[in-house]
Amino acid sequence: MKKNICVFCGASEGNRAEYRVAAEQLGQTIAKQNRRLIYGGGNKGLMGIIANAVLANGGEVIGVIPERLVKAETAHHGITQLEVVQNMHQRKARLAELADGFIAMPGGTGTLEEIFEVWTAMQIGYHEKPVALFNSQFWQPLLNFLKHAVQEGFIRESFYNTLIVSDNATNILQKMDDFIAKDLQRWVKK
Repeated sequence: MKKNICVFCGASEGNRAEYRVAAEQLGQTIAKQNRRLIYGGGNKGLMGIIANAVLANGGEVIGVIPERLVKAETAHHGITQLEVVQNMHQRKARLAELADGFIAMPGGTGTLEEIFEVWTAMQIGYHEKPVALFNSQFWQPLLNFLKHAVQEGFIRESFYNTLIVSDNATNILQKMDDFIAKDLQRWVKK
């Protein structure tokens, strides 16, 4: 069975070549490991780069995009499957449904919202899928803030430790394969 890896990332390339290289490497690795990319369906920025890297290496890509972005001509029509939904809420729900795990690459507010939503859903007990940040240098300021939130008593350290962080595509996918959810459902009565 193919594992569906959902990647959240920017519709921009950012200011550093390393972001483009990281997207290409992750896309190549996803394809070479016979996994399927699930993503936001865009053709621009890191979104387009990772989708094209998967396709160039013989992999499958499923994109989920809202109608508004199709009309804005940002949809990637060359992928394996493109699903058009009505809005961002439906997009996120469908991505979460299709995915076996989630990776955030560099991105902006949309990427932050997407990764925090699935990470919070894990904490509450809606799923037990791994959540990861790829390219730890980009994410280091956020990781510093999250550690601060742990120290201040707003995030449990055991939950913080569920977040997978790596700069290496093979390593991050292996950590996701090895992930076992535990001690997460603090608000669910047993």
